[in-house]
Amino acid sequence: MTDLDSAEPTRREFIYIATGAVGAVAVGGVVWPLIDQMNPDASALALASIEVDISAVEEGQSITVKWRGKPVFIRNRSAKEIEEAKSVPLDNLPDRNARNSNLASDAEATDENRAVEGKENWLIQVGICTHLGCVPLGDSGDFGGWFCPCHGSHYDTAGRIRKGPAPENLLVPPFEFVSDTTVKIG
Repeated sequence: MTDLDSAEPTRREFIYIATGAVGAVAVGGVVWPLIDQMNPDASALALASIEVDISAVEEGQSITVKWRGKPVFIRNRSAKEIEEAKSVPLDNLPDRNARNSNLASDAEATDENRAVEGKENWLIQVGICTHLGCVPLGDSGDFGGWFCPCHGSHYDTAGRIRKGPAPENLLVPPFEFVSDTTVKIG
């Protein structure tokens, strides 16, 4: 064993180690807030998804809820409304894309692709006109669905654009049924 192996650390070595440790903690204290500020704030996380109780919505009625600051129409469609929507040939639609966030982006705008299998009576869509961002009126228009009075866009009972300047169908947001009476949007 040499004399150097048994030697106690000097004061200078201790100061170097302590300074390095304090410096590492200081760098972490400066960098962490910069990284953490990139995370979404609590209000955005709270609105990322919502659960809606739809048990009180009767057949033929609609409710409007807010999701991510946007109105979302939830409609319990009647059998007549579903049949009217199913009977429309795709060639009659200005927008043949389903615009359903739950399906592939190239899914056709059939009534089946605008609703959920087994729960075809429930239509859930973002209530913003695809023309200039107005909020359409429900149970209105030439096709019994929604009507945007600002510029005259008419949507059918499946939320598909049928007449007017709107270029696209109403967007179907990502959603799932948590139970028979609760739907989770987002």
